[in-house]
Amino acid sequence: MKKFLLLCLLSVGWGNWLSAQESPAAADDSIRSTRSAKELHRQKVARRNLHYNILGGPSYTPDFGMLIGGSALMTFRMDARDTTMRRSVLPFAVAYLFEGGVNFMVKPQLFFRNDKFRIFGLFVYKNTRENFYGRGYAVNRVYERSDSTSEYRNSTLQLNPWFLFRLGQSNIFLGPQVDISYSRFTEPASGLATQPDWTRAGGDASGYRNFSSGIGFLLSYDSRDIPANPYRGLYVDFRGLMYQKWLGSDNRFYTLELDYRQYKSVGQRKVLAWTAQTKHVFGHNIPLDKYVQTGTPFDLRGYYKGQYRDKSSHIALVEYRQMFNNDRSTPLKRLLYHLGFVAWGGVGCMGPTPGKIEGVLPNAGLGLRIEVQPRMNVRLDFGRNFKNEQNLFYFNMTEAF
Repeated sequence: MKKFLLLCLLSVGWGNWLSAQESPAAADDSIRSTRSAKELHRQKVARRNLHYNILGGPSYTPDFGMLIGGSALMTFRMDARDTTMRRSVLPFAVAYLFEGGVNFMVKPQLFFRNDKFRIFGLFVYKNTRENFYGRGYAVNRVYERSDSTSEYRNSTLQLNPWFLFRLGQSNIFLGPQVDISYSRFTEPASGLATQPDWTRAGGDASGYRNFSSGIGFLLSYDSRDIPANPYRGLYVDFRGLMYQKWLGSDNRFYTLELDYRQYKSVGQRKVLAWTAQTKHVFGHNIPLDKYVQTGTPFDLRGYYKGQYRDKSSHIALVEYRQMFNNDRSTPLKRLLYHLGFVAWGGVGCMGPTPGKIEGVLPNAGLGLRIEVQPRMNVRLDFGRNFKNEQNLFYFNMTEAF
């Protein structure tokens, strides 16, 4: 054993001595060769059209508890030869729940014909345990969340594509949208089976089901530099949908939304972003999953999704975003270059009509950002629900708004 260790030490020492005796010119050639290889690799990666990142492992979400989750972010140009074309974005998220169930979501942003035509949208499949807290601020504020009062199993498939056409050379886009969804709620909690809003919508001890089919329009103004993570620009979106029985929908109702977002660069990779949104649903027999939900992973982070729902909602948020470092001269600085943080604060309001506010929902939080591709971040957010005095944690691809 001693002889073996001695031979190892001699081998290491001999190798170090040979390295030390290498001529300066040879050493310089070696360094240049290494740098050249790295530069060639970077150029090769830059020329590649498809870029993707895959993350996965054990995780936790406030709505689903412990799970095995995975996220993938794909970016590419529809025309690989046109390097000036805006890159399309395909973020995927999938989760397998320890308690049983799966959740899959895609939110594509596809750019065609030199950004003369866009396809955005939302595609969801889930078979998960969720919670229904009733409708209206007074009920939602005090409704107990538990497996005996609010829980049920939700099996839903939703297809909601948007088709946007640029008007001339302007930043205005107009086009149709379609929303088709089938929801089946089973295994309702004993307390939920007799909840007034549940039974009023047609639910009972065996569950609830609904098919919604709607068509509508979108009118948008979009001057954002990169929609998935803007540093500057303005986005205003007005949209509406009508769900009719002649379209196959079980219920007849309407939705209207107005979404305003603005982004201002306040330094190198430092952004101040703010948004104001108002959403409404009109009708006498609204499906349980089509009420406006105040508090989601994309606005008031800190409130359980669906914890507050009614026919009308208004929110306003301000968020400061900053990446940590702009210098990449050392390995540590290169690591910090890909990290950043956000801080936000805002408020939500809800009620049975656009002009009637029954409850105010304050919100604030902090988040960590990890850049996995240029201007494409993974976000980890920690939000505070001041109304119910709870904190929730979120893990998502791309920014909240």
